[in-house]
Amino acid sequence: MKDGKFGFGIVGCGVIAPTHRLAIDACDEAELVAVCDTDEKQVRSFLAGMNGGAAGVRTYSDCRELVQDPRVDVVSVCTPSGLHCEGVTAAASAGKHVMCEKPLEIDAGRMTEMTAACRDAGVKLGCVFQSRTSPDMIRARQAIQDGLLGRMVLADAYLKDYRSQAYYRSAGWRGTWALDGGGALMNQGVHGVDLLLWLMGSPVTSVFARAEHKVRDIEVEDTAAANLQFENGAYGALIGTTSCNPGEARRIELHGDRGTITVSGSSITRWAHTVEEDGRAGDSEPPREIEIEGAVADPSDIGSSGHVFLVDDLVRAIREDRDPYVTGESARGAVDLILAIYESARAGREVEVRHGG
Repeated sequence: MKDGKFGFGIVGCGVIAPTHRLAIDACDEAELVAVCDTDEKQVRSFLAGMNGGAAGVRTYSDCRELVQDPRVDVVSVCTPSGLHCEGVTAAASAGKHVMCEKPLEIDAGRMTEMTAACRDAGVKLGCVFQSRTSPDMIRARQAIQDGLLGRMVLADAYLKDYRSQAYYRSAGWRGTWALDGGGALMNQGVHGVDLLLWLMGSPVTSVFARAEHKVRDIEVEDTAAANLQFENGAYGALIGTTSCNPGEARRIELHGDRGTITVSGSSITRWAHTVEEDGRAGDSEPPREIEIEGAVADPSDIGSSGHVFLVDDLVRAIREDRDPYVTGESARGAVDLILAIYESARAGREVEVRHGG
């Protein structure tokens, strides 16, 4: 730490790294001091995008060297999904706190290894699920927790993105089992899967699913559909795709026996409930303008406000010695569910969701 600021190091200088940089720059108690990538061209491109703000930023080609830099207090892991474990455990072994991009990892055992490494080292592990930071999403979650909708009956998520074949060809790891860990669900849809689980406040116990690549020439799925059984008794439907053209705003519909909340993008578009035991729910306030997120069709068009929230929260969590807003243990829930969906699709039967390893 220098001049009261936490030094951040970014591991992986790809598409999402500039968003982390902007979030770090926006935090008064953080500064970027180091970056790392095995591709020197990626590092040069990343630094060039800092518009003269790269002075004093050290560069590395091995994350094991970056985490040993005494100026680095926090490591932002922005590598391909299947390499998150290496970055997180290297940081933990060096006593550095971690902000890990979504998904936490693509393998249940490695997620357990990561959370254990950080816990044993006494460092904080935060994960990026910026949809949880939206004021409307926070409001919707609180309403369900407060019982506004009554007994939850159905919870559905429609995650219809568009990604071209050129997108998958743009990096060798995209659309692979080894490094992407899956396709439409594990990469793009994981945000919506996490949000569905977070809003419901209840894990999924079993799934029956179908998934395959219907349009893109990739080894993982570009289209998936699953039936969900929640622990609280509700049923659910989940559709995740990158084959819809031109893509649709994410939509989540939450139904209880006393009302409905619908969200599109990051905004509430329906808020209906009743206090009568057998009454019909009515809209208690008008729907708001639908916010269509740019990243539905363009992965480079991702706003940084959620990342700013999470970076600032992680800094405060370190100072206050508390859990980050999105912990590693919480973040793994979406991946555990997606892994069960893949297992069900391969087996052609309903499977139980294994939580926590």
